[in-house]
This record gives sequence, C-alpha cells and structure tokens, in this order.
Amino acid sequence: MILEENSKLVMIGDSITDCGRARTEFGKVGDGEGRDGFGNGYVNLINAIITSKTPELKLRIINKGISGNTVRDLKDRWQKDVLNMNPDYLAIKIGINDVWRRYDRFLIPEIHIHAKEYEDTLIFLIDQVKGLKKLILITPYLIDDNLNNSMRKDMDELGDVVKRLASKNNAILVDTQKAFDKYLEVNHSFTLAGDQVHPNTIGHMIIARAFLAAIDYSF
Repeated sequence: MILEENSKLVMIGDSITDCGRARTEFGKVGDGEGRDGFGNGYVNLINAIITSKTPELKLRIINKGISGNTVRDLKDRWQKDVLNMNPDYLAIKIGINDVWRRYDRFLIPEIHIHAKEYEDTLIFLIDQVKGLKKLILITPYLIDDNLNNSMRKDMDELGDVVKRLASKNNAILVDTQKAFDKYLEVNHSFTLAGDQVHPNTIGHMIIARAFLAAIDYSF
C-alpha cells in the first residue's frame, strides 16, 4: 500500500467527488474534511474503509470536488485547492462534464472541451505537482456498455488521455470505466445510475474499490 502514515491525500474533481460534501466558509482550513466534509460518495467510502481498518495510519483525506467542474475549473482553483494544501498524495478525477457539456449544452460551443485542451490542461496542472509522493489519476467514465454510443466514445477518448498521462508521469491509474464495464457484464446500467453518470452507493463502491485496489490497499 503506497500511502504512508500521517500523510495528506487531496482528492479533486467534479460532482462525483463532491457528492454533497459540506462546506466551511470559503477559504477556511477544514473545507472538504471531517463532519460531512467527505460527501456521500466514493471519497467518504475510501475514508471510512481506511480509517476503520487502519486507524494507526492517521491518513488525512481532503475532498476538493465541486459539482459541475471541468478541467478548466480545476485550473482556475489549482493554487487554492491543491498547491496551497501541500498534499503528499493527489487524486484527480475529471472529464465527465468536459464531455457532457458537448451534449446537454450543444448550442454553447464556448464551454465545450475537447481532447487536446483536456490533455494540455492536465499536463499543465500535473507539471505543478512534481513534488508529490505519488499522483493518482482516475479515468472519467460513462455507465454504458454500448461502445458505439458517441458519448461513450468521447469519454473513452479522454480516458485514453488519462491512461497516457499516468504512464508518462509514473502515476497510479484508477480505471473506473473498466470497473463499471465489469459490473455491466451482468447488470444493467440503470441499476447504478439513471443518467449513466451519477452513481448510487453501489456505483460509488465500485469506484472506491477500484481506487483501493490501485493503491494496493486490501480490505
């Protein structure tokens, strides 16, 4: 298991990471941690599993997910929500809204983000955190096993970017699309998410288990 004792893990992303987390006053220490600060999703599950099984680890997890965010939004708040936090470990999960906005707001091209901008922005952000003990990159996903779905194709394109950057930067890769696809071999996507994006607790557990497996944490 890669996480060391008394270390800090910042997890940043969109609504899947946010998942209703409580906020403190803007800019205050403690935002994204403790007392409902983890939200109700995979970050909360990861924190609960690690803290209950290995309390001696004293791992400090901080949830910096914000609903609706794209990679552009991460760039805008990178200094405040990542660099100022001085994390030992950083997990980035972004990309779903980058694709989704091309579909649900197709008449607003100014907010559309395609693979090149996505990759270039991630490279820019990653270059600023070279001092981490370890970077963890999490693929975006669509909970749909139809590989011919255009949105699934676009999501896979961004997933390929994440895989490539994980390899290039010696980062840990969490392939959430692969994890969901395995589940979909036996169950329909609607058992996890009506919109194929925002998962229920089972879906969040799939993400959490994929994350824990990737960092070699057994439970």
